[in-house]
Amino acid sequence: MFTGIIEGLGTISAIHPSGRGSRISVISDFDLTGTRIGDSIAVNGACLTAVSLQARRFTVDVSPETLKRSVLGRIKLGERVNLERALRLSDRLDGHLVSGHIDGMGTLHERKTLANAIIITFGVEKSLSRYMIEKGSVAVDGASLTINSCDSSTFEVSIIPQTAGLTTIGFKKVGDAVNIEADMIGKYVERFVLNRESADRKPGPSDGGIDMTMLAKSGFI
Repeated sequence: MFTGIIEGLGTISAIHPSGRGSRISVISDFDLTGTRIGDSIAVNGACLTAVSLQARRFTVDVSPETLKRSVLGRIKLGERVNLERALRLSDRLDGHLVSGHIDGMGTLHERKTLANAIIITFGVEKSLSRYMIEKGSVAVDGASLTINSCDSSTFEVSIIPQTAGLTTIGFKKVGDAVNIEADMIGKYVERFVLNRESADRKPGPSDGGIDMTMLAKSGFI
């Protein structure tokens, strides 16, 4: 589990095919003291397991599923990546609950400056945008961001100088692909509601449970 508060950047130092997967080495810009083999590290938001450690260099195995779903499938030597080590129960939760399980990819459509912020619009598939709401949370390349506005194919975020300076989002260009993880709470709620709808029921009045009809009548959808 992660918070979406990026600890710092790293550089891809090696990429080796491993069957249908890949083995990637990263050199961290920050001290990895306290990190052990087997620990989880989010690389551009993707939760990966450290299989070797040497000073600030660590190596991870990347599964075929992660290569297909995330930008790690097209990563290049020398590329800069966001890094965050796993949340400890004693830590402050400054961002939002991030699982490190990438839902899919988005594309940077537009960036502009407004006062001290960079306003960025990302394009996403409807399968991702359905979990986004205005002022909700989203993880972009592992960074916890607040959604300014959204529709069925795009969402907009504001990037403050602190975030721009400490993450890869600060130098992303129009057309660049990014990892997207939608807020997990929305996904669980949807699954719960759909399961309720598909469950066998006796015909008759509502039993007072949560279903799509109840949510619509209550103004939630």
